[in-house]
Amino acid sequence: MLFLTAVAGDILQPGFYGNTCPKAESIVREEMRKTMLKEARSVASVMRFQFHDCFVNGCDGSVLLDDTPTMLGEKLSLPNIGSLRSFEVVDNIKEALEKACPATVSCADIIIMASRDAVALTGGPYWEVKLGRKDSLTASQKDSDDIIPSSTLNATSLIDLFKRFNLTAKDMVALSGSHSLGEARCFSVTDRLYNQSGSGKSDPAFEPIYREKLTKLCPSGGDENVTSGMDATPRVFDNRYFKDLVSRRGFLFSDQSLFTSPETREYVKLFSENQTEFFNAFAEGMVKLGDLLSTKPGEVRLNCRVVNQKAS
Repeated sequence: MLFLTAVAGDILQPGFYGNTCPKAESIVREEMRKTMLKEARSVASVMRFQFHDCFVNGCDGSVLLDDTPTMLGEKLSLPNIGSLRSFEVVDNIKEALEKACPATVSCADIIIMASRDAVALTGGPYWEVKLGRKDSLTASQKDSDDIIPSSTLNATSLIDLFKRFNLTAKDMVALSGSHSLGEARCFSVTDRLYNQSGSGKSDPAFEPIYREKLTKLCPSGGDENVTSGMDATPRVFDNRYFKDLVSRRGFLFSDQSLFTSPETREYVKLFSENQTEFFNAFAEGMVKLGDLLSTKPGEVRLNCRVVNQKAS
C-alpha cells in the first residue's frame, strides 16, 4: 500500500496506444472473443485478474509473474492458488500484440483491456479504458496473502478493505457483481454448509431449497474441487447475482453478507431492481480500480510471465 498512487489521471489516458499500436484494443478484443468461443469459463477467469492484480501494489501485471529461485510470486498465494486460471489467455494476447507492435503494450494494460472485454462480450457494459501502465519487476506472495479479500469476510470488513483503496461501499457492492460471471469451488462453501463460524451447522442465511441443492453438489467430505456458478446465469454478465442475493441464494458467505448487512442491503436491492444502475456503477468501479498504480520502477515485459533480460 505504501507504493500506491491514485493520481492515474496524470499518467494514464484513453487511446494511449493510438500512435504506437493503433489496433491494440481490437487485437485484445478479438483474442478474448476467440477465448470465449473455445472455453466460456475462461473469460470470467481473465476478468478476475484485474482484481487480483490491482489490489496488490497497484495494476502492474505482478500477478502474471512466475516464481523464480529468488522470488515467490502471487500465483501460489492462498487467495490465488486454485482460483486463478487461464494465464495462457494473456500469453496468447501478448503474443498477438508482440507480432503487431513489438515491445509496446504492457501486460498490465492487457489485463485492463481483457477484463473490460470479458464483461462486454458476455452481455455486460462497455467502458473506455485508460492505458499507459508499466509492468512490475517483481511480485510478492506475502502481499497477495495479506490483501486479497477472503470469501469469509463480512460486508463491514469488505467496506473497510475497499476504503483503503479509495473505493466506496457502493463501489464494493458493484464490483462484487463480478461474481455474475464464472464459477467457484465447493471448497469455498463447505464451511457455510456444514460448520458456519465453527457452529457445526449450516449458515442460516441460506434459502432452504438452494442449501439442499448445494449439499447435493458439495457433500461433506466430497470433492472440494467441484465447481458451481455463483449465480443462476454464470456465463452471462447481468444483475442476476443481486437477484439471487435478495432470494438468499448467494454462493459465498461474503456475497450473501452484502444483503444481510444493513450497510449494503440497499445497494443490493437497487442493483437487483435496476440493471442499468448496476452496469454504470460496475464500470465506474472498474475504472477506479484501474487507477491504482504502483510508484515502483517498471517496464514493458516481452513475456508476461518473466521480467525482461537486461543486456550485459
